[in-house]
Amino acid sequence: MAVKGKGKRTAAARDQPAEKAEELLGTGSIDVPSDPEELSDSGSDNTEEGDFDTMLQEMADDQGFGSDEPEDYAGQSDDEESIHSSDIDGASSSDDDGASADGDSEESIHSSDIDGASSSDDDEASADGDSEEADSDDESGPLLERTASRTTDGHDTAVDSNDEQGGEAFDGQDLEKLTIRDFGRDLESWKTYRKTLPQIDPGYASDSSTEEPANTIGNVPIEWYADYPHIGYDIDGKRVMRPATGDELDKFLANMDDPDVFRTARDETNQQDIKLSEEEIDIIRRIQGGSIPDADYNPYEDTVEWFTSKTMQMPLNAAPPSKASFTPSKWEHKRVMKIVRAIRQGRITRPAAKDSEPQYYDLWANAKQAEDGSTSRSRHQRLAAPRLPLPTHAESYHPPKEYLPTEDERREWLEADPDTRKSNFLPQDFESLRTVPGYDRFIQERFQRCLDLYLAPRMAKKTTNLDPEELVPKLPDPRDLRPFPSAEALIYAGHTGRVRSISVDPTGLWLLSGSDDGTVRLWELVTGRCARIWNLKETVHKVAWCPSLDVCVFAAAVGSRMVVVIPSELCDSQKLLVSEELVRAGFGAAAGGDDEDEDDTLPISWDMPTSAEQATGIQIAVSMRAAVKSVVWHRRGDYLATLTAEEGGGSVLVHQLSKHKSQRPFRKLKGAVQGVRFHPTKPWFLVATQRYVRIYNLVQQQLVKTLQPGVKWISSVDVHPQGDNVIVGSYDKKLSWFDLDLSVKPYRSIRYHKQAIRQVQFSRKFPLFATASDDGSIQVYHGMVYQDLNQNPLIVPLKILRGHEIRNSLGVLDCLFHPIQPWLLSSGADGTIRLWT
Repeated sequence: MAVKGKGKRTAAARDQPAEKAEELLGTGSIDVPSDPEELSDSGSDNTEEGDFDTMLQEMADDQGFGSDEPEDYAGQSDDEESIHSSDIDGASSSDDDGASADGDSEESIHSSDIDGASSSDDDEASADGDSEEADSDDESGPLLERTASRTTDGHDTAVDSNDEQGGEAFDGQDLEKLTIRDFGRDLESWKTYRKTLPQIDPGYASDSSTEEPANTIGNVPIEWYADYPHIGYDIDGKRVMRPATGDELDKFLANMDDPDVFRTARDETNQQDIKLSEEEIDIIRRIQGGSIPDADYNPYEDTVEWFTSKTMQMPLNAAPPSKASFTPSKWEHKRVMKIVRAIRQGRITRPAAKDSEPQYYDLWANAKQAEDGSTSRSRHQRLAAPRLPLPTHAESYHPPKEYLPTEDERREWLEADPDTRKSNFLPQDFESLRTVPGYDRFIQERFQRCLDLYLAPRMAKKTTNLDPEELVPKLPDPRDLRPFPSAEALIYAGHTGRVRSISVDPTGLWLLSGSDDGTVRLWELVTGRCARIWNLKETVHKVAWCPSLDVCVFAAAVGSRMVVVIPSELCDSQKLLVSEELVRAGFGAAAGGDDEDEDDTLPISWDMPTSAEQATGIQIAVSMRAAVKSVVWHRRGDYLATLTAEEGGGSVLVHQLSKHKSQRPFRKLKGAVQGVRFHPTKPWFLVATQRYVRIYNLVQQQLVKTLQPGVKWISSVDVHPQGDNVIVGSYDKKLSWFDLDLSVKPYRSIRYHKQAIRQVQFSRKFPLFATASDDGSIQVYHGMVYQDLNQNPLIVPLKILRGHEIRNSLGVLDCLFHPIQPWLLSSGADGTIRLWT
């Protein structure tokens, strides 16, 4: 019977079971199964179930200890003999299987141990001796119930498990160094042995690559929680509290007592101090010294040639060379002999060795010369000498008579100092070129010319050839920027004087106009019909509709008064009731004595109009000291600001219509005020003086910034609906665009008008703005303001509108955009109002 094994055996242990097997086979006392699966299935009944045991079995099989060879052969009864294989887990001994019940002694074959090393005395034993031996084996521990083998100095030795010294059964081998290879197929002993091993201490010196970090807050900077008692949150959302730390005195005392303070590092993530090992300190020292951190790394190892550096010369084909290649060429022989004769005769000589000149390197050469490798010194660019002026008529040999000097001029030239003479010669007249003598100062002049070229410095003037079209900015086509007003649609005629101001109501249906003829006219905007006329008998400088849609009220600056009017025919009963309540509520507040905060020093009075004025719709008349030049409403419709001709801080006043109160926001102002504006989105107030535009914060009562247009006299100012851009017009024909987020200097200055700019105006709905000038024209621009702060505003000139006549050097006095449509209205000194669509 052929038995296969995977374990190591000595020669004596391997031959002895083989001789026993041959003897038993000869006698026929062992039945060998014909099916190899029958042998493998005999030991399957004793296999323990369980994942861990199965894993250990697979480990033993993979390392070469799994064997199909039966370990013990024991003789059984005469009428029944069979081969008993040992248990896979080694729980029972082979000696227990060989015990006989009736005491008959028969030969039994004991297989060798895991390494095949067993003594010959154990091969044959009687039944009584086997039973006693089995009893003693059962009493011994499972760790020493088998014969273990080990290898020492390359020699295989066997140790009997029945040795009296239980703990020394491995012949002095360290028990902590035993592996599963030393136990073979005895897995129960290996499991029992593993329980006696000491536990591994997972300290700092061990491998921590697979350990979870102590800080479970994640990859979050600790400085975020510098002001909090916790350092983050764990995966369940609970706070991870900061470890308790002492103050600086405690740290100092702890460092004085700690000898390892200089080898301790702070782990900010885990909030703990870590003691560095000798290996880590050595790595730090190597990094500081600029050497390789790994001490075992050899940077000067021999080069391993993975590919040979020797090139093998291989022919392109294996054809044998031709016979003609071995025959010397007759013509080559003659040519060589010809060269030899020339060398012998001295006609061919060796070129003389050139003297090696020292090379000089230019330290100041540019990078291009250094890259080219040129060692020659860089030469300056040759500058051509300036050309001499061409000869004039005075230098001609036969000049005209007017170039010939008179006797007095000749005498004056001769008496003058040579350095002060206008010319260094006197014109002379000769009949022909043949009679012209040689020039006596030719050598002196040429020498002076050479001195000028040698001593006078010259500089090359670089000129650039620019195309004028390249200097013009690339602007979009105005046809792509529609809609914008481009043609005159309607003329509103009726005023007999200059129309100084116009205003459109918030609905866009009605138009107001104020003129020097002392009237305020109400126009139907679409048809041009004059719906109503208010004769105020004084010059009307300004009219302005209230911007609120809830009321129907407008204010007009008439002489030194400001009147508030409610056109009752334009509003329904509900809007009329709200408007009257807003205007008349202040009389009740004044009668109740609720005017403690009002400045009594202001020369302002809120008066009830006369009965005749009330019949025309005038509700309030506010009297002031000087003529009122401008009226501006706040966006909410309750406040309005007026500008008077008075000098100083009293020229600007802010009024509250619902309470009939007025206040002076400025005690003192620098310069004459030209215009005022409320900011559309912020509590800012813009005051335009003669040279500057100052922006004030009414809530904080402080100056925000001062815009510097760089003009001589400001005429008007307006704010973009978004509030980030301001345009300023001036009497010196210049328009300035300011970006409040960019600078206090103009972003763009435009000067296209030929006369003074009277009015500038933004459109509240479209990206358009316009300027009105005394030259009788209105210029319309496209002004797109982007939401992206990195993109500058786009300003494109679109159209020049002409139609107003110039009267007494005055042209267009006011312009205004329609609140809904892309229309423009303008008023001029010719007494007309024009609608541009």
